[in-house]
Amino acid sequence: MFYSSGSAASRDIDERTPLGPGIRSAARELAAVPDFSYVDRVREWRRLVGFRPVFSTRALAAGTWSDFAQLAEDHHGVWAGCWCLGFHEEGRNGIHTPEQRRALKEARVRAGRAHAALVFDGAECVGWCQFGSAEELPRIKHQKAYREGLRELPDWRITCFFVGRGHRHRGVADAALAGALEQIAELGGGTVESYPEDTAGRKVSASFLNNGTLAMFERHGFTRGRQIGKHRWIVTRVLS
Repeated sequence: MFYSSGSAASRDIDERTPLGPGIRSAARELAAVPDFSYVDRVREWRRLVGFRPVFSTRALAAGTWSDFAQLAEDHHGVWAGCWCLGFHEEGRNGIHTPEQRRALKEARVRAGRAHAALVFDGAECVGWCQFGSAEELPRIKHQKAYREGLRELPDWRITCFFVGRGHRHRGVADAALAGALEQIAELGGGTVESYPEDTAGRKVSASFLNNGTLAMFERHGFTRGRQIGKHRWIVTRVLS
């Protein structure tokens, strides 16, 4: 429980909550700012203690299309009107308008030809992880390097993540990846492949991280294989 009174919060955490010095230090820091509103205190508390909310995930389907569409619409169709169509066969840039791309994506979803794990914070959809078969998502990046060492296509690909403004840096992508893996297992499992960016030792713009980071995939049990770009790797995991 969080208290709106700084001194009460500090006293309650120090005396009653066995959470260690980091939590107590955060409470004392908040107590020193008496003009914080309740909402400000909650937000700052989460930042100071590394709070990670509990998310739920659901499959993208006809019944969740409106949730997906609302998040996309709130961000101008995502990536200048992409509507998460770019990795599908018909997703090439410059051919369809954003409105047409929306309609094409919806048609795919309602026909069961598009997959994603949607992440919810309560009733609000705050992000997603797109996945599908190689046939469903043929238009991956770095095609030349990818094909040079290709032995066989994977059963599944994870091709992109999106997290809404105001919800970034809170673990949404992690939750989305976990949800996608759970859905893939329910669909029969097999070899899962993705193409994340290695950010170790350097600062990278979020615009390059739409396929997630190498570190995140490795936390979820993926193994790096071939390098297909300066910082881009193929990673795989087998789900039974």
